[in-house]
Amino acid sequence: MTSLLLFGAGGLFDFDATLPLMALQVVLLTFVLNALFFKPVGRVVEEREGYVKTSRAEAKQKLAEAEKLESDLKEQLKAARLAAQKLIQEAEQDSDQLYREALAVATADANAAREKARQEIDAQRDSALSQLEGDAKQLGDLIVNRLLAAQ
Repeated sequence: MTSLLLFGAGGLFDFDATLPLMALQVVLLTFVLNALFFKPVGRVVEEREGYVKTSRAEAKQKLAEAEKLESDLKEQLKAARLAAQKLIQEAEQDSDQLYREALAVATADANAAREKARQEIDAQRDSALSQLEGDAKQLGDLIVNRLLAAQ
């Protein structure tokens, strides 16, 4: 009885024209789905995968360029800092030199003015002494003349 239910007419497995027809429908449906859906979807997936690969390659290239530019800019910044430090140091040296020169000129001018003032004072003292000597001589002569006249 079980064999009759499984393989008999109206059983679970009925071997008539239905099985080859179903197989043909599956094969035909596979070809239709492949032609209509799977190939276009596969093509889109491949195109997207290619786009992703090229985008990723371009991104890597741009990243490498950015890193190179960054390193170049760091080197330029380092060179600019060194140049600025050198320029500042030169300016400090120049200002120090100018300060020393101005101090030397001011010291020389002060020494010259002091020497000139000393010479003027010496000249005035000498003229005052000579005038005082002349006045003292004249006064001495006057005293001598009065004392001689009084005798």
